[in-house]
Amino acid sequence: MSPWKAALPLIAACALLPAAAPVSAPRVGIASFEALPKPLPLPYHAGDAKAAIAAARARAVKAHKRLLIDLGGNWCLDCRLLAGVMETPQMRPFVAKHFEVVTVDVGRFDQNMDIPAAYGIQGRLKGVPAVLIVDPKTNKLINAGRETALADARAMTPQAVADWLAGWVG
Repeated sequence: MSPWKAALPLIAACALLPAAAPVSAPRVGIASFEALPKPLPLPYHAGDAKAAIAAARARAVKAHKRLLIDLGGNWCLDCRLLAGVMETPQMRPFVAKHFEVVTVDVGRFDQNMDIPAAYGIQGRLKGVPAVLIVDPKTNKLINAGRETALADARAMTPQAVADWLAGWVG
């Protein structure tokens, strides 16, 4: 009997095994955004976005984490809600364990627009926050086509935002 023929039952059995379980987000423990501590964070600041991303990417490679680039503005409620969820006591350690986060102020879609373009996002962003999940080793966008999934975060629950983030843990 050929080695391949002998291995077929083992190969078939392995195909029935469940895939690796995805990482679950911690339970945020608040049912609505109204329960987030006030004032909501103001995470976006002027600065050298390219340098901040390069530094965060280097840290991400070294720490074996994903790079999370949060494009938004302090004027944006959905952006501030995302920041508020990431700052909850339950999510802060989870985010720190899995991501190197860098926030990039896009103004009123008139600043730092070269950042999304560098990751293949053409034209104007369809909303903010636009969250880019990047493999820091290859600098490739992992969540292409889903960057603005949190642009209407206020229509979600805090747990749904946490679960969305957890879905991109590598």
